[in-house]
Amino acid sequence: MKQLLYPELSYKIIGLCFEVHNQLGKYRNEQQYADALEQKLKDGKISYKREKFLPTSFVGEKNRNKPDFLIEDRIVVDLKAKRIISKDDYFQMKRYLESSNKELGVIVNFRSQYLTSKRILRPDSEHSDKLVD
Repeated sequence: MKQLLYPELSYKIIGLCFEVHNQLGKYRNEQQYADALEQKLKDGKISYKREKFLPTSFVGEKNRNKPDFLIEDRIVVDLKAKRIISKDDYFQMKRYLESSNKELGVIVNFRSQYLTSKRILRPDSEHSDKLVD
């Protein structure tokens, strides 16, 4: 049976996102959700970096990779407040994972009535055989 990568931390992050969604509802913007999640991370004493540029992924690249959170230097988290998560959002997370050399990313969408999240593994990760969703 396949196992999740960083199950305890990723479940904790998603749980905090559910708390934020329950508190704020579905009509806020990404920054408001990020502010609320940041406070929850502080309260839970979870280390994170917010909106920090990641290293460039190739020579000559301009700094464009800036995810919402890097949590405990292990999981890249990108928050959305839109109707659906698109392929572009998925590709953006893949860029974040490659640039940061992290293995797990989570996209969280707050716009729906029920919060949705998507776990994404870096394609060349040594754990790419692990369960993603």
